[in-house]
Amino acid sequence: MPMSDPAGYASLLSEEVAVIVQRQRDAGIDIVGDGEYGKFMSKSVDYAAWWSYSYARTGGLEIIEGDDSWLTKVHHSTPDDIQLAGFGQRRDFNRFLDAYFGPNATVEMGSSKAQPTATGPLSYIGQDAATADASNLVAALAAAGRPADTGFVTAIAPGSAARISNAYYGSEEEFIKAWIPVLREEYKTILDAGLLLQLDDPSLAESYDQITPEIDPKDYVRFIRTRVDAVNEALEGLDRSRVRYHLCWGSWHGPHTTDLEFENIVDAMLDIDVAQYSFEAGNVRHEHEWRVWENRDLGGRTILPGVVSHATNVVEHPQLVADRLVRFARLVGEDHVIGSSDCGFGGRIHPQIAWAKLEALSEGAALASDQL
Repeated sequence: MPMSDPAGYASLLSEEVAVIVQRQRDAGIDIVGDGEYGKFMSKSVDYAAWWSYSYARTGGLEIIEGDDSWLTKVHHSTPDDIQLAGFGQRRDFNRFLDAYFGPNATVEMGSSKAQPTATGPLSYIGQDAATADASNLVAALAAAGRPADTGFVTAIAPGSAARISNAYYGSEEEFIKAWIPVLREEYKTILDAGLLLQLDDPSLAESYDQITPEIDPKDYVRFIRTRVDAVNEALEGLDRSRVRYHLCWGSWHGPHTTDLEFENIVDAMLDIDVAQYSFEAGNVRHEHEWRVWENRDLGGRTILPGVVSHATNVVEHPQLVADRLVRFARLVGEDHVIGSSDCGFGGRIHPQIAWAKLEALSEGAALASDQL
């Protein structure tokens, strides 16, 4: 429909955003998203995932058949030389090869599918799409009787956007910095509409699993400093009081035994100057890490721990949700905790289960408020 009937598609998209906003409200959710309905996600490339929307909104890229240069990097001897291996080379994938890919599986480097590659200076060409995302959510919130600042639109962070081939910029640091003015335009569009902005940046934590052999976490923290600085630079002059930062260890289903411990990265996350921080806390690989908040001062900022998880089909009991929220509230103060999901549910669990989890989130938050 987008190609044959652009006007019809735009109308349908607006209508569906209104439907999903109202359904979130009916489930008891206070701060709602647009379902990322306006984000085109390519299925023609190997990385077909949520972040691929950004490449359709960026100039200076070419789709090159079989460009696997970004998949074959390895780290060298010092933190300054660290580079990432491909997604198929995660240490966790290799440890549980049969579990992920079936008996007798092998992981091949490279790809026969098309990949985006930077072949010229990056520029933002997604103004119309970003404006439509913001306008659709604002209209849907108004129809539900809610103000704009009770809705959020997600956008990729510079470090996560830079996970593609680069044939133009002289270094990875230069490439990451090139994304800053590009993505800033999207951030500004969302904030100018009065909405909340959520910066999605899984690469900050999950890239650790793509470095082979494993390195010292202290070296890794130095490695990600460019990514932290890039977020702060991209937000300069914008209203950070309406920005929240989402950190996760990747939403794929699997053991996650090679994830970086939250303790090693939480201070780097807090160096990102935003008002709110979203992170996985319902995922059983990371639930125990609530302890990182025992000895840290948020400085008036707010945390959005995930208390219902995309990683299991089991629907959390509302009392479990409440217990998790109360635990955080007693550490950082109840005015500085908002219950959330670990990550997005799309493509991870069935929609019926996702909606049941959102209902459990709402019910659990009400129980926690009563207990506090």
